[in-house]
Amino acid sequence: MRRRAADYRRRVRRRIPIWIWVFLGLFTVAGFVLIVLQHNYQDQDRVEQHVSDRKARNVQVPHTKLNLTKEISSANSYTRQLLEQMTLAKAYVVLAKEHNNLHLAWQLSSKIRSCQSLLSKAAMNQEPIIEEEAQPLITTLSSLILKSQDHHYDIATTMMTMKSHIQALEERANAATVQAAFFGQLAAESVPKNLHCVNVKLLADWLTKKTIRDLVEEKKNSPRLLDNNLYHFCLFSDNLLAVNAVVNSTVSNTDHPKQLVFHVVTSETNYATMEAWFVTNDFKGSTIEVQKVQDLTWLNASYSPVIPKLAENQESLLNYLRFYIPEIYPHLEKIVFLDDDVIVQKDLTPLFSLDLHGNVNGAVETCLDGFHRLYKYLNFSNPILSSKIDPQGCGWAFGLNVFDLAAWRNANVTGVYHYWEEQNADFNLWKLGTLPAGLLAFYGRTEPLDRRWHVLGLGFDVEIDNRLIESAAVIHFNGNLKPWLKFAIGKYKPLWERYVDRTHPYFVDCVTN
Repeated sequence: MRRRAADYRRRVRRRIPIWIWVFLGLFTVAGFVLIVLQHNYQDQDRVEQHVSDRKARNVQVPHTKLNLTKEISSANSYTRQLLEQMTLAKAYVVLAKEHNNLHLAWQLSSKIRSCQSLLSKAAMNQEPIIEEEAQPLITTLSSLILKSQDHHYDIATTMMTMKSHIQALEERANAATVQAAFFGQLAAESVPKNLHCVNVKLLADWLTKKTIRDLVEEKKNSPRLLDNNLYHFCLFSDNLLAVNAVVNSTVSNTDHPKQLVFHVVTSETNYATMEAWFVTNDFKGSTIEVQKVQDLTWLNASYSPVIPKLAENQESLLNYLRFYIPEIYPHLEKIVFLDDDVIVQKDLTPLFSLDLHGNVNGAVETCLDGFHRLYKYLNFSNPILSSKIDPQGCGWAFGLNVFDLAAWRNANVTGVYHYWEEQNADFNLWKLGTLPAGLLAFYGRTEPLDRRWHVLGLGFDVEIDNRLIESAAVIHFNGNLKPWLKFAIGKYKPLWERYVDRTHPYFVDCVTN
């Protein structure tokens, strides 16, 4: 069988069918269309992103609220830098004015006002100060401070000048404190306007009715005023309404009111009204003596170192009579002192039989919460004080005090009181008030009483436990919210008002008219 010879001819290329070309063409066109569409989508996305970015820039993103305290405490904050430079600039303003460099003082003052404006704006908007706002002021103030130093306003001069100004400010602050205390006390001791009408009516009775004056003269010689077998109480006040409530509440809560004797000292202005009221009204058979402080002629500047201070600080001598009780009542052996802003809820006669263990003063201590220690009232940086008194000693309260007058005279407590007043001539031991002086005069001579005898705080504290108030023998409206004022604490006011007879003809007539 013959083998076929190899075919060395070039093979003919096969033609691609027409349908394939059609398919490839359609695929290419579709791809091109897709590329074009994708490009359009990307352009649209870029446009939308651009619009979105522009909108985002127009929307105000809320800032975190400015914490001014945190800003000031931060060493890196512009607020603190501005405050520090402003404080230094103020010092140089004072120095510049003292050296008659008014132009420099004006430049510094202008930048200080700009700082204050920027700080005020930041506080109002609750936004921190940014560098662009603060840097120009910081730079300008730094330049002016350096300029001030070039004018020989060095740190030593600045410190000496500022020290003198600080001392002047302290004196002004002390004077303002005294004035505020005086006006606060004045407001607390005032009475509603319609009650002044009662005083006027009583004064008219005193002047026109001789029988009232005769009754007063007759009672002045009563042996009951000196009888140590009776229960003696003393009050020093020029507030008729307050004294009336104290006396009425005391006699209303005792089994033997006829054995009670009240010794009242008032001002000359209120003497006639006080006498007319107590002599024409019956307080369950108790005895009530009224004196005016001007009759205590022995209590003068030559005897008492406190008298000149009272005139200087516009304080009432009535508040300080508590330190002279043995001299005012030389024949008495024991007495209970009551403030005019207390209400008695229990029988107080058991106080007279308490054993004071040789002490002069029986009082409720006030250091149960650890606050009313002696160092809170007195300046123990004074060596005379720190060498004699324990700063951790316990404080106590005036308002309800039982005094052993025999022990008082033996210990010469009034003399001790005078000693401390003389030591405090420049007010370096304490500023004002009778309690610091009392804490020193009766130091080591005070017998603690059960807390239920005397509950304090009804003139300022709205959260006193009702059970404590109910169990108290005496409740004390110490503070400025006195119960006879309109702004007294509402829930405590009825405790006081129940002992004011609003049905009395004078009260009715004055309130009606």
